[in-house]
Amino acid sequence: MQNETVTIQSHDGSEFTAYVTYPVSERPEGAVLVIQEIFGVNANMREICQSLSNAGYVAICPDLFWRQEPNVDITDQTEEEWAKAFELFNGFDIDLGVKDLTSTLNFIRNHEKCNGKVGTVGYCLGGQLAFLMACRSDADCNVSYYGVGLDNFLGEADAISSPLLMHVAELDKFVPEEARDKIVAKMDGHPQTELYVYREVDHAFARVGGEHYDEKAAAQANISTADFLAKNLIEQA
Repeated sequence: MQNETVTIQSHDGSEFTAYVTYPVSERPEGAVLVIQEIFGVNANMREICQSLSNAGYVAICPDLFWRQEPNVDITDQTEEEWAKAFELFNGFDIDLGVKDLTSTLNFIRNHEKCNGKVGTVGYCLGGQLAFLMACRSDADCNVSYYGVGLDNFLGEADAISSPLLMHVAELDKFVPEEARDKIVAKMDGHPQTELYVYREVDHAFARVGGEHYDEKAAAQANISTADFLAKNLIEQA
């Protein structure tokens, strides 16, 4: 079995689902918790999970909008889908989302296919949540792609004790220049953080098929991410 949908217990006794992909290896491997954008657990997120499993990781992507609407699976290709995505984003409870991610982390860390090491990789909304997982959870490492609203949470950065990799778009239309500069000033040089600013690219530059996809910047970011995950999640001989 290379992929399945699993059920996870939330901190408050409810249940939500997550999409999981597995590597071909029979031995336990590191796991990556993939954190969705505002479009739900869609084809893009599932493809990212599969790519990670092709690289040797267990990958899991939980349904974070389940408290509003379970099983959201939309794209960025129509105005109607964008409107729905922003409605869900505006109704999303960040603190509950972090708790659901922590429940997911604990689930996959204790899975028989996992070696006990778990990192996170998040995009957009997920980039914000990956940053907060670095602040609030015991994930072994975290990767934030163009996280939104990070300037509102910089006061939590001193709690980060595990490696954090940040990919920042210089021309992010959802992150004002002043906010971007605050983020870079605070996090560039943080002892646990690697931060890269990608010049002349917009939000979601790594979303394949998206309006602002930039092949060169995406490749650079993804190579850095691959090296970072390998360093922190693959057991050294």
